[in-house]
Amino acid sequence: MPTGTMPSKDGIRSRHRQIRATMTATDLSIAGDGIATHGLPWAEAIAAGKPATFTAYLGVDFEPPTLPLLHALHEAGHSILLPVCEPDRELSWVFWTPDSEFIRSRYAPIQEPAGERHGLDTVRTAAGMFMPATAVDRSGNRIGQGGGYYDKFLAAANAGGLHLPKAAIIYDSELLPAQSIPAEDFDRPVEAVLMPSGLVAFA
Repeated sequence: MPTGTMPSKDGIRSRHRQIRATMTATDLSIAGDGIATHGLPWAEAIAAGKPATFTAYLGVDFEPPTLPLLHALHEAGHSILLPVCEPDRELSWVFWTPDSEFIRSRYAPIQEPAGERHGLDTVRTAAGMFMPATAVDRSGNRIGQGGGYYDKFLAAANAGGLHLPKAAIIYDSELLPAQSIPAEDFDRPVEAVLMPSGLVAFA
């Protein structure tokens, strides 16, 4: 697609949010089951069959449901870190279990786990990351929720020499052709997308 006709990130994000808002409870339930079914093998392969730590997030409203994936990872013996939004678009991380309580974020329209907060040093122990997205193209370019929290975190991680495998979680219709999402200097491509229909890894 010629650069001059490439849609903006905001435009792509808005269009997909409108489509997401038409999904039914049945659609969401089926999507959550598929994401768990295909996400666990990716994690197991990265962890080489051993217990490991993964970052993930809790999908809310019409986002791809991730709670079944969190339970699948936990039942397989893995530890899960979920993000907490801090001032100045910083992220901290809290270990999640099925007994964890959630509270409404002060800074973003999400639910966050209550508990001890950890920083980048704890994420260094992780084997991989499951990340939110509203679209990803086959070049690995990702559009997030627009808050910039993950962009800032990944930039800090990259500067600190931390390069974890990343799978962005989206619906099937949100995987776009290569180079159809504008890439900026601060963007960090993902290595894979996790969808209800399966996982696609990029070369």
